[in-house]
Amino acid sequence: MSEILITCAITGSIHVPSQSPYLPVTPEDIATQAIDAARAGAAILHLHARDPATGRPSSDPAHWAAFLPRIKAGTDAVVNMTTGGSAVMTLDQRLAAPRAMAPEMCSLNMGTMNFALYPMAARIETFLHDWERPFLEGSDDLVFKNTPRDIARVLDEMGRERGARFEFECYDLSHLTMLRHFVDRGLVEPPYFIQFVFGVLGGMAAEPDTLTHLVRTAERLFGGDFLFSVLAAGRMQIPMATMAAAMGGHVRVGLEDNLYLSKGVLARSNAEQVTLIRGLVEGLGREVATPARARAMLGLKGAAGVAF
Repeated sequence: MSEILITCAITGSIHVPSQSPYLPVTPEDIATQAIDAARAGAAILHLHARDPATGRPSSDPAHWAAFLPRIKAGTDAVVNMTTGGSAVMTLDQRLAAPRAMAPEMCSLNMGTMNFALYPMAARIETFLHDWERPFLEGSDDLVFKNTPRDIARVLDEMGRERGARFEFECYDLSHLTMLRHFVDRGLVEPPYFIQFVFGVLGGMAAEPDTLTHLVRTAERLFGGDFLFSVLAAGRMQIPMATMAAAMGGHVRVGLEDNLYLSKGVLARSNAEQVTLIRGLVEGLGREVATPARARAMLGLKGAAGVAF
């Protein structure tokens, strides 16, 4: 496949504002950075919300409503809303905004896992908000819960009822097996858009051999009915994405996954990372897909079907 989908994950729920002044927190910053990333070549925008007063990850539909219409007005890129939210949120909290907004796409974590962020705390000299240090340090006892019952509920409420398609986030080989289970139950239809997630402590390390094994496993489980994309948290973001592109896969970048543009150099925007990976994948002979092509490739319902 010559066409390549670039996803940009704009802000996430892992990094804290103290780590970078460029991490978008306010609705204005999230919308502006999302639109700029789309202009740089991102066909899909993976989104989380934050409380603009504190920078804390938020599940409040009002916080989402403050930037989603601006993004829709400013770009035709596909909006992909998280159903993962934050590991400290309940499933009801995580689904509150996606249920209200009925996006074209949602992310869906394919299993329960340890989600350890605490090594970050030691690298921050000054904390801007009082919630940040306890949030990071307490993650040595943090579990992101997404049981088969939870996954089935997301598939039902967001997929069957609202017509969303999914970015299946697989942090482990077992998550592919879980996806196959839901295919066998008839709850998921092709094409399956699989996002291999590397670099989160509790999931897979960013190692090339692991990626090749995952792709072979997905081929065995799903035949030709899947597309795969790669994100790597931290310094392996660009190397692993480039490897994915060379293998015929798709890529995800963004400040949710990595705050840097190169060693020791903070990315000043999400668009900088999109521009960087776009140059690399085009150098490999890949053609960057437009939002319209992304919708066709993934079988999305279209922007007219959303509720924002």
